[in-house]
Formats: sequence, structure tokens, C-alpha cells
Amino acid sequence: MGACFNGKPEQLPTVTALSTTEESWERLRHVDSLHVEAGNVHSTPGHHARAPGSWQRTMHLAFQSIGVIYGDIGTSPLYVYASTFTDGINNTEDILGVISLIIYTIALVPLLKYVFIVLWANDNGDGGTFALYSKICRYANVSLIPNHQPEDRNLSNYELEVPSSRLGRSQIIKNKLESSTFAKIVLFLCAILGTSMVMGDGVLTPSISVLSAVSGIKGLHGDSVAYISAGILVVLFCVQRFGTDKVGYTFAPAICVWFSFIAGIGVYNLIKYDVTVLRAFNPKYIVDYFRRNGKTGWVSLGGVFLCITGTEAMFADLGHFNVRAVQISFSTLVFPALSLAYIGQGAYLTKFPENVGNTFYACIPSPLYWPTFVVAVMAAIIASQAMISGAFAIISQSLSLGCFPRMKVIHTSAKYQGQVYIPEINYILMIACVLVTLGFKDTTNIGNAYGIAVLTVMLITTCMVSLIMLVIWKTSIWLIALFFGVFISIELIYISSVLVKFTEGGYLPLCFAAVLMTIMGVWHYTHVHRYMYEITNKVSSDYVRQLANINRLPGIGLVYAELVQGIPPIFRHFVRNVPSVHSVVIFVSIKSIPISRVLPEERFLFRQVEPKGCGIFRCVVRYGYNDVINKAEEFENELIKKLKSFILHQNVMPAVHRAAFTINSNGLSSLNDQSGEKVVEFVERAMEQGVFYLMGEAEVVAVEDSNFLRKFMINKAYNFLRQNFQQAEQRLAIPHDRMLRVGMTYEI
Repeated sequence: MGACFNGKPEQLPTVTALSTTEESWERLRHVDSLHVEAGNVHSTPGHHARAPGSWQRTMHLAFQSIGVIYGDIGTSPLYVYASTFTDGINNTEDILGVISLIIYTIALVPLLKYVFIVLWANDNGDGGTFALYSKICRYANVSLIPNHQPEDRNLSNYELEVPSSRLGRSQIIKNKLESSTFAKIVLFLCAILGTSMVMGDGVLTPSISVLSAVSGIKGLHGDSVAYISAGILVVLFCVQRFGTDKVGYTFAPAICVWFSFIAGIGVYNLIKYDVTVLRAFNPKYIVDYFRRNGKTGWVSLGGVFLCITGTEAMFADLGHFNVRAVQISFSTLVFPALSLAYIGQGAYLTKFPENVGNTFYACIPSPLYWPTFVVAVMAAIIASQAMISGAFAIISQSLSLGCFPRMKVIHTSAKYQGQVYIPEINYILMIACVLVTLGFKDTTNIGNAYGIAVLTVMLITTCMVSLIMLVIWKTSIWLIALFFGVFISIELIYISSVLVKFTEGGYLPLCFAAVLMTIMGVWHYTHVHRYMYEITNKVSSDYVRQLANINRLPGIGLVYAELVQGIPPIFRHFVRNVPSVHSVVIFVSIKSIPISRVLPEERFLFRQVEPKGCGIFRCVVRYGYNDVINKAEEFENELIKKLKSFILHQNVMPAVHRAAFTINSNGLSSLNDQSGEKVVEFVERAMEQGVFYLMGEAEVVAVEDSNFLRKFMINKAYNFLRQNFQQAEQRLAIPHDRMLRVGMTYEI
């Protein structure tokens, strides 16, 4: 393609704005290169790069976080003791051992690991498995799709510290990651495995939380509890279309009341039944517990682990708050309230061990029974809501990064762009939740499945955060070894205990993961090879020069393609069959960037395709994984506005041949030494004649000599997914009366 403009940024003259709101080109300089690294853009805080702010704001966010992200971990006291002592309590001393295990598990994993370490690994304020993967992809070029551009590093939210010469270890690891296809595949598999397990959480959390809460209705058992729970779940999923903020915040005050209730009841039980259970703060009771019970004690860890389910939600839902707010709310309210609740239940069980199957409701004082039951149901709904919303958000992120078949994503909140609703996922989750609830009918087997799903996500988080420590934070190798060694050991011990119950429900999340990973793997594998095909077969510069005498139609033609390094082969196929193009042609590439959001003024990258008189431009439109793609009319106006600014900017650059257009009687464009204003006038006249869309509809097939598995993945599985999920024009909201589809077959 044509030459890049490489004038020094500080020498650029100022361009008169097209309107009073036009941003300064001093900020957008060098946006035309597309191949050569652009000039530096000064960093400005992004939407999620939250400054610490005042303590008043932080405390306000801390209060809000209580009602949004702690529903899951907060409702764990409903079922932990019942899941731990599945065969009853044989020795009351075992109660002290389990209390000690619960206290130190909460202190080490949610409090130390997540609240004080993992939260700092956020991606411009966003958390979760995909945020960690995006952060690593942004620092080291480990994405399997080769669409990285030097200009991307100049985005405000993209900045990362360059490794210093004193710490070459991070650069060595970075180079090894970038040169190793195996490492890239492993990182990708970890990301989609974590996504699959979060989807599993979205099924299991509502089931176990609502079942546990409804079991408090006196006189109801077995089938009745399951059917009532299923009814509540159906209602919960049906109201998801109203949005997370409307559903979640309606019940948010109940979580604050919930923590007050469980803490107060815990203190009451501790004083009334057995204050000596406070001895459990001595970790020697953990050792004694395992000595007495051996393998049985080890297997019971699967129940103990349920006390920290929902921990990952603290990280995944970080985007609406800030790190300090979550640290304050967990340390000052959630951790003390949970500790008191479990200690109080333990004190009650020392006197009434036979009630372990219904510990939570059995230990509630009679006057508070029904108020606590109502609040428990509300808390269970909020816990379910948090994981359902998390499932929507992480699928939305994976869609943006090309890891999942296209689906309709509805943004439900103008205040929080990350709050989305995906109808197909919602109904799939609803059906799965109802089937799990009616199939298992109790929390014990669901708890076995739940533990495997949560622990898998925790293991992946530990590994990814350790990698971030190595290559981005450049932490001391000894501290990294301590972090990795301690937490990977804890998580491996717990996961070994829950895997023992694989046949008793533990297989469920692995089945979910297998199905979802197959879908995501097939889609991404074919997506990568399709992109490589377009790179290999992109249109040459010589071919574009031959278009000088082609028939030109009035208006602007937007040719959509994923390719960012050139003109896609679908355009050559179109010209061969319809030998005419619009007076202005813009190749538009919608590109996902591994950051949460791209600032609007940094979204568009333009370049004029040579020969410059042909009226052809390339535009890369960059979106973060939480950005909303505008509707067609808004997008057209913004794109043309930026194009006109680009033309004026190009026209005043020193020592550069200035391209412009004139219109002859046939509507053709020719190269003249005219002003940029004339070119802008030409573009405006073309826009008045209409904006039209050319969409490539590529059928992907495997080459003839491919093996059976490859042919099945591409010819059958991928094409089935492509045909049965949302098409590109639906995702981009393109008007059908101005759209032309062009079909082509890619052999990969």
C-alpha cells in the first residue's frame, strides 16, 4: 500500500476544527500510519481506571459493593456444615477442627489472596479470567489472531510499563511467550476453561442458593422444596431482561440486613451454647481433626471449601467499584460477619450435633426465624443474580475477542456499560438450573459439583496472576514463589478432595466445560485460520491501481472486513462480479482490543489507499471488550466526521504530496493539487447520496487433503455454529435496504 506519513509530531501545524467540539489533532496525530508506530498519545484515565478519589466516595462504593458482590459468599452459611458432615458428627471435637479450617480458609484465600493481592491485577478496573488474559495479551503479543498494530499501544488504557534493563527476566519470559505457539495455546485454553467454569457457576449458584434458602420452610421436604425452588428460578431468569441494576439493587439492602442477622445470631449462639469454641483459632485443632479422621477428614474438605464460594465474584465484579472499596467492605464487615456466623453455628452443634443437616435454620432463635427466612431467600436471589450477571459479562467479553459464536448482546444500563443481557445464554442457564434443581433435589451433590467449578477458576487465577507478577509487575522471584507455592498447594488439596466425589455430582461442571470449550475452541480455531487465509490472499496494490477506470456509483460504500493489514479478497471477488464501486470506498475493520474500553477520540485509525485519486480509504475501528457498538446512523456520522478530520490533517502535513478529488461528468475522481476543503466537500456530497454496506459472506471449508477431524470441525461444526447464531449485520445493526451481501468460499 501507499507510503506512510512520518512527519515529526511536534512540527505539525494546528488544523481549524470542523466544529466547536472537534478534538485537537495534536492529540490524534499520526493516526494514518496503520503499519508504522504512531506518535505518543498522552495518557488520560479511562472509564475504568478509577482514581482513588475521596474517602467519602470510597466509603460510598464500599457500601454499594456489599449489596452487589457478596451475595454468594454471604449465603454459604446456609449449607457448609451440612455439606461437611454428610454422615453426621461422631465426635464433638471435630466441630472445633472444622471451625478452625473454615476460619483459616476464609482468612487465606478470600482475604489474603484475593482482597490484598489478586484485586491489584485488574485490567483498567475490570476483573475476571478474561481480564487477566487480556492484560497478558496486551503486554506480550500472545493472541492467536495476528492483528496486532503498533498504534494500539498508544491507546490511553493500553499503557504498560516497559521492563527495565535491570530486570531482564521479564523481557526474556515475554520473548519466550511470544515465540511459543504452545504457550499461546495453553493461555487461550486457560482463558476459555475459566470462562466455561464461570458459566457452570451461573448454573450451580442459583440452584444451591435457592434450594438452601427454601429448605427453611417448615414441613416441606424433598420434591416440594425442589419444585418451589425451580419456580423461583424461572421467575428470576424471566426478569433478567430488565437489567442487573434494576434486579440487583432492588434487593441490595437485604444483603446488609443479612450480614447483620448472621453476625448477631452467631454472637447469640456463641454466648448461649459454648463460648469455648473460640479455641478453634488455634490451628492445632486442624491437625487433631485430620489425625482422628484420616481419609474421611480429607474428603470432608469438599464441604469446608464451600465457605469461600463466591470469592471469584469479588474479582469478576470489580469493574463497578475500586480496589480500596472492596478491601474495606470485605475486611470490616464480610469477614467478621462470616466468622461469627460459622463460630456461632459450631457452638450450637456442640450441644445439638444431631441437627447438623439443618444447622442454619435450627440455630435461629424462634422470634427471628421467619424474618431470617425471608432475608435468606432475598440473599439467595442476589447471590444468584451476581453469578448470572457474571456469566453474561464474561460471554460478552469472549464474543468481543472472537472466542464465542456471535449472539445478541443487550446493554441494560446507561450508567454501567458492562451490564449486559444475552437472551440465548439466559434461557440456556434457566433450563440448566431447573434441570439441576429437579435432578439433584438437595444441596449435597450440587455442592460437590460447585466446588470443582470454583476451584478450577481459582487455580487458573493463581497461575495467571503469577505470570503477571513475573512479566508485568516484575516482583521478586521469592515473593512470586511464596504466592504460587502457598495458594496452589491449598487449592490442589481442596480440589483433590472434591474430585473424590466425581461420580456424586462432581462430573457436572466438567460436562459443562467440555461442551463450552468445544464450542469456543472450534469457533476460535476456524476464526484464526480464516483470518490467516485473508492475510495470504489480500488484494495487491497493483490490483487497486487498475480500478482507476472502473465505473463509479454515487454515494459512500462501507466494505466490512476483519482484516486490518490490507484489503480482503472478498473485494476482488465483488469487483469481478459487479464491475463498479462507489465514488468513496472505505474498508472498515471492526477490531477488538484487549482492554476494557477505548476512548471515543482514539477509536478510529485511517489511511488513504494509493493511488490517492481512487477515493479508497481504510479504517480500523477499535473497540474494547466492554465497549458498545453504535447503531448504524450514529456510526456513519462518527466515521465520516473522523474521515473529514483525517483528510484535513493529511492535507496540511509538511513535505507530503497532497491528494484531493474533483468530480467529472461521469462521477469519477482524479488527483489534483487542490485543498483539503475541496476533498471534504466531495465526501459530504457523496454522503448526501447515501451510505451503503458491503458485507462479505464467506463459507469456510477445509482443503481436500485435510484429515477427518479437521474437516468435521470446519465443514460441519463451525458452519453449524455460524448459521445458527447471530450474523454480523445483525450485531452491527446494519439496515437491510442499504446492504449487499457477497458470497465467497475460503478453503483453509
